[in-house]
Amino acid sequence: MVLQFITHFTDTYSYYDSARMALEGGCRWIQLRMKDAALEEIEQEALRIQCLCKSYEATFIIDDHVELVKKIHADGVHLGKNDMPVAEARNILGKEFIIGGTANTFEDVKMHSEAGADYIGCGPFRFTTTKKNLSPVLGLEGYRLIVSQMKESGIRLPIVAIGGITFEDIPAIMETGVTGIALSGTILRAEDPVAETRRIINL
Repeated sequence: MVLQFITHFTDTYSYYDSARMALEGGCRWIQLRMKDAALEEIEQEALRIQCLCKSYEATFIIDDHVELVKKIHADGVHLGKNDMPVAEARNILGKEFIIGGTANTFEDVKMHSEAGADYIGCGPFRFTTTKKNLSPVLGLEGYRLIVSQMKESGIRLPIVAIGGITFEDIPAIMETGVTGIALSGTILRAEDPVAETRRIINL
């Protein structure tokens, strides 16, 4: 199972703290998401977290900001439904950067696949408070359906489940055939986020 951690700012932890704890717990894929922040602030935080990821040999992805990814040589970008299209990002970044796309339906997956995405962030699994303008909730059946449609169409992209996932949900989600899961609040709400990350990875 691949675990992706998406940074989040809380009353207790900064974006940097959240990334550090996930890395300490064994996660090796960090996505910096700072939706309402100014670009200057995002760049400052990105450089700090990129340095941290390098020391852990972890993949560092930035949400949405394609030009920033190119400027600081992050590992890649994740593009949501209202962000730049995957094909346009691929033209800017070329082949050496990772590009992920958000999907809610098989049609989204197919579109991202044809546009040259490297992986799919698929969700939401259930309602989540960390995202505005939520797409329809998928649940286990939604993942099963999308995974089987991908198989039928010969689409082999990694697919990562996201959106309101708890520790207890993970075994059933993984049984649907997805490649991994993306978490944020589940880890940060735990009493000990480092230990919780470790517990998830050891599942």
